[in-house]
Amino acid sequence: MTPSDRSSAPLTGNSTLGGQQPRKHYGITSSISLAFPREIDHIYTQKLTEAMKPFGVFEGEDELNHRLAVLGKLNSFVKEWIAEISESKNLPTSAVVNVGGKIFTFGSYRLGVHTKGADIDALCVAPRHVERTDFFSSFFEKLKRLDEIKDLRAVEDAFVPVIKFKFDGIEIDLLFARLALQSIPDNLDLRGDSLLRNLDIRCIRSLNGCRVTDEILYLVPNKENFRLTLRAIKLWAKRRGIYSNMLGFLGGVSWAMLVARTCQLYPNAVAATLVHKFFLVFSKWEWPNPVLLKQPEDSNLNLPVWDPRVNPSDRYHLMPIITPAYPQQNSTYNVSTSTRTIMSEEFKNGLTVTDEILQGKADWSKLFEPPNFFQKYKHYIVLTASASTEENHLEWIGLVESKIRVLVGNLERNEYITLAHVNPQSFPGSKENHNENEFVSMWFIGISFKKLDNSDCVNIDLTYDIQSFTDTVYRQASNINMLKDGMTIEATHVKKKQLHQYLPPELVQRKKKVKKSLLRCSLDGSQLDSSRDTDIGTPFSSPTPVSKPCQPASTPEDR
Repeated sequence: MTPSDRSSAPLTGNSTLGGQQPRKHYGITSSISLAFPREIDHIYTQKLTEAMKPFGVFEGEDELNHRLAVLGKLNSFVKEWIAEISESKNLPTSAVVNVGGKIFTFGSYRLGVHTKGADIDALCVAPRHVERTDFFSSFFEKLKRLDEIKDLRAVEDAFVPVIKFKFDGIEIDLLFARLALQSIPDNLDLRGDSLLRNLDIRCIRSLNGCRVTDEILYLVPNKENFRLTLRAIKLWAKRRGIYSNMLGFLGGVSWAMLVARTCQLYPNAVAATLVHKFFLVFSKWEWPNPVLLKQPEDSNLNLPVWDPRVNPSDRYHLMPIITPAYPQQNSTYNVSTSTRTIMSEEFKNGLTVTDEILQGKADWSKLFEPPNFFQKYKHYIVLTASASTEENHLEWIGLVESKIRVLVGNLERNEYITLAHVNPQSFPGSKENHNENEFVSMWFIGISFKKLDNSDCVNIDLTYDIQSFTDTVYRQASNINMLKDGMTIEATHVKKKQLHQYLPPELVQRKKKVKKSLLRCSLDGSQLDSSRDTDIGTPFSSPTPVSKPCQPASTPEDR
C-alpha cells in the first residue's frame, strides 16, 4: 500500500471509552468495533475472492496496463489540444508552454473496482480561456482524425454534457470542466471547494463525479479492504437484480457509499467480515434516516444542497444516501416504496446467507445466486418497446427505460397494488410474437395485489396507469424530436403461467438449482459493470387495456 493509501485517513472526531485514551473514529459517529481480523477472517476473505473470479470482476495485468496506456495517450492529447487552442487565442508563448490541462477519472475505474471490459468515466479539465464550445467543436474534430478512435458521438445537450468514444477498444465517457485558473497543473486536487467559485453549473455537475469519488476514497480507513468489499457488494447487487439507479434501485456511487460507511464503522475488518457487517448494518437501518460519510459543510457558494430542513421535497426521499462532496446531493432520489421494500428484503436475505457462510454451513457462491424472479409473482406486466431499425431501437429503449419508474410510480399509487417489482434486465422479443424486421426489447414487472377478504371480488383495471405512462413516453419522444415511424411501446398484463409465451423455458421453469452456465449468462464483463451506473436493461411499454384478477393472489408465493 502506498503512503497515499494511508490506512488512517481523515479523522472526524474523538470519543472516550470509560476513562481510556480518546480513540480515533471515521465518519460522523464512533466505530462499532475496532476488532482486528483473525486468521479465519483472512481465510474467508480469500474464499470470497475465489468465488468472485468466475464472474469476471477482476481485470488481468495486460488489460490494466492497456487502460493506463490509453489514459496516458488521452492525457497527452488533451494537453496538445489545449496548447493549440491557447495559441489560436493569442496567449503569449510562455503561457502556452505552461497552460497544462489534465484528464481525471472517476466512477468504478477511479475507485479501483472496475471489471473486465468496463468503460472509463473521465473528465477533461481545462483553464479559463478554453470554452465548452471549443471542447464540442475543435476537440471533437481532433478526436475524429485519430485512427484509434471509433464510435465517436457527442451529447452536448445532456444534463451532464459528454463525448463518448472507443479509444483503442476501451469505451470512454469524457466530460468537460473549465476552471477559473490560468493553467491546470499536473498535481491539481479537485477536492477543494474554492475551485467551484464562479463556475458554470454544467462544469460543477461535471466535476461532481470526480469530487465525490475522491472524497469517498479519502474517507475510508483502508482502501484495499473497501475495494474488495465493494466488488463483492456490486456483484451481489447485480446478481440479485437491484443494481440500477435509473430504475429506482441503487447505482454504483450509492453502493460505494454504503460500503464506505460500513468500513468506517468497522475500520480494521477485512472484506469477508465487512460484507457480513454491511448486511447487518443495512438490514437494520431505519430509513429514511440518511447515510452520511461526513458532516455536511456549507461552503457559502449558494449552491443547492440536500437539506430536508430547508427543502420540503427532500423530506420525501425514502432512502437518502448523501454524497460527501459539496454541493451534497441525495444519490438515491429515484428510490420508490417498492424498490426500497425489495432492497430491504435483499439486505435481510444477504444477512441470513452470510451468517451461514461464516458458520461454515454454505459457500460464498450462495450469496451470488440469482433470485427466481419469474416464479416470485402470480401477475406480471410485460413492457415491450419496438423500433424498425437497430439505431432507432437503441435510442428508443434508452428513453423508455429512463421512464419505467413512472409506470412503477403509477402502479404503486393504485389502491389494489402493494408492490411493483421491475426486473432491471431486459430481454429480446421472441420471433413468434413479432415481425421479423422489428427490433424488440422487453421488461417484466412483477405485481403483488392487495389480499382481499373472500367476500370481495374486484375487477382491477390498470388501463389508466399504463395509458398515462405511455402518453408520457410518447410526449417526451415527440418533444425532443425522437419519435420515428415504427417506434411503439405496449404493456400487457399476464399471469405467471403465460410467461412461457415471452421467455425461454429455462427462465420460466421452476428450478431449485440452476446450472452454473445459465447462472452466468449475461455476465460477461461489460454487462457486469459499467462504471456509469447505467444498467443492464432495455425498455418497453404501451397502453393495452389490462383486465385484472378477481381475488388477487394471496399465497406466500405472490409475496
